[in-house]
Amino acid sequence: MKILVTGGAGFIGSHVVDAFIQAGHQVVVVDNLSTGHRENLHPKAVFYRLDMRSPDLAEVFEKERPEVVDHHAAQADVRRSVAEPLFDAEVNVIGSLNLLENAVKYGVKKFIYISSGGAIYGEPEYLPCDEGHPIKPLSPYGVTKHTVEHYLYLYRRNFGLRYLVFRYANVYGPRQDPMGEAGVVAIFGGHMLRGEDVVINGSGEQERDFVYVGDCARANVIGLERGEGAYNLGTGIGTTINEIFNRIKAITGYSREAVYGPVKLGDVFRIYSDASKARRELGWQPTMGLEEGLRRTVDYLRQQQ
Repeated sequence: MKILVTGGAGFIGSHVVDAFIQAGHQVVVVDNLSTGHRENLHPKAVFYRLDMRSPDLAEVFEKERPEVVDHHAAQADVRRSVAEPLFDAEVNVIGSLNLLENAVKYGVKKFIYISSGGAIYGEPEYLPCDEGHPIKPLSPYGVTKHTVEHYLYLYRRNFGLRYLVFRYANVYGPRQDPMGEAGVVAIFGGHMLRGEDVVINGSGEQERDFVYVGDCARANVIGLERGEGAYNLGTGIGTTINEIFNRIKAITGYSREAVYGPVKLGDVFRIYSDASKARRELGWQPTMGLEEGLRRTVDYLRQQQ
């Protein structure tokens, strides 16, 4: 089938594109390259450098006629969402609505949407968080990512557009950019390989659920044929930032100690996901262990440097 992937030149989206093509599908990528990179693009993918908010998006739908939309593109910087909530909403809500309008107009059969398994729940009332956990986001990013889930329900009810939501935990792996807002694994690994100080915001006892990018890509392939509604994708295991630091320190041979800085506004302290629904209904579960996943990520960062 033909699949349009937004954000397909980005970290996670490019792995999803690779998995789709490996499974024998045709892939069209829409990416404005604001955070994505051309070198991530699969050579067999058809590429349009375009912002998903653009009115020109309709021309892509009219020409390519995708059967599935897989929507990974987003303003994903929590700190920027706090500083610029209007921009965050414009990209994540208005951009998604532009996709949904075109999906309905041009007969898309299924819409796969990437939400957040951390930012939308806020500070957990219980752990691990399942899909029924109360939605109490602490950042505009969490608000906008969940808002689109409501629109998806509306478009299913009003127009019959089938949809699937994946609420990713903290995704890490090769192609994660260590410069800027990229996630602690790539940031820590990049700084350690360059022999620079590594700053941990807060005490480092914050817990996150680290899920490997290849496992998330595999879920998207499964989602082409199976699943409706929302699914958490995670390991169900909380790992502290201090432990991530120490594991990467051992892998890289880094000799310095961590530098501790202020807590970042909008971050939850402890969260990890219950992905039993995905295991039960999709037959999906993570297969990559944390130690091996970290080693693969560091190997990739070494090659880049």
